[in-house]
Amino acid sequence: MIAPSILSADFARLGDEADAVSNADWLHVDVMDAHFVPNLTLGLPVVQSLRRSTDIPLDCHLMIDDPDHWAPLYAEAGVANVTFHVEAAADAVRTARAIRAAGAFAGLSVKPGTPLEPYLDILREFDTLLIMSVEPGFGGQSFLEHTMSKVALARRHIAAGHLRLFLEVDGGINADTIEIAARAGADVFVAGSAVYGADDPAKAVEALRALARPGMAQSARETPPGTAL
Repeated sequence: MIAPSILSADFARLGDEADAVSNADWLHVDVMDAHFVPNLTLGLPVVQSLRRSTDIPLDCHLMIDDPDHWAPLYAEAGVANVTFHVEAAADAVRTARAIRAAGAFAGLSVKPGTPLEPYLDILREFDTLLIMSVEPGFGGQSFLEHTMSKVALARRHIAAGHLRLFLEVDGGINADTIEIAARAGADVFVAGSAVYGADDPAKAVEALRALARPGMAQSARETPPGTAL
């Protein structure tokens, strides 16, 4: 699944920019508050407007303080997948349950320097795990390949039947890196400048999807269902 990030789109034309990637699986929306991360983007009113202007499921990544309060409100606004950071949450499980009760998928995200192991038990409460492959806050950063060890760990738990999750990667995904993320076990790929920096964003989505398939096939061969941990 390809989720173009509107962080790289023209904010003055968000409806048109969504239409330009109508073949995308999700539309990734980075919500930043200039507190949890050193950048300020957009918030709930803009997401509500965007939701009314596109049929693409919205994938909101909340890089904000106090997600326990805010995340369920995004679900109530009709967002398909609401992801928040474990580093910012006071009660990640309670917040996940509130998101799900409001009708959305619940996602958990971890920064590049945050280990995944302490949170494996609570991932049963989530529908999506978002591994950051750059430091959250700004687009256009270089892919941190060492973060793929967390993707591979999560994929082994999924293959063993311990978890059922979308496994999403965000940061530096482009034609040179998407197969690396796919081989590690990712199945949802956030791409910003690689899509919106292209002459034809829709063709860029299809090109990335095609590049991911061989890596996903290799990952499936290397971690078949029932793989022991």
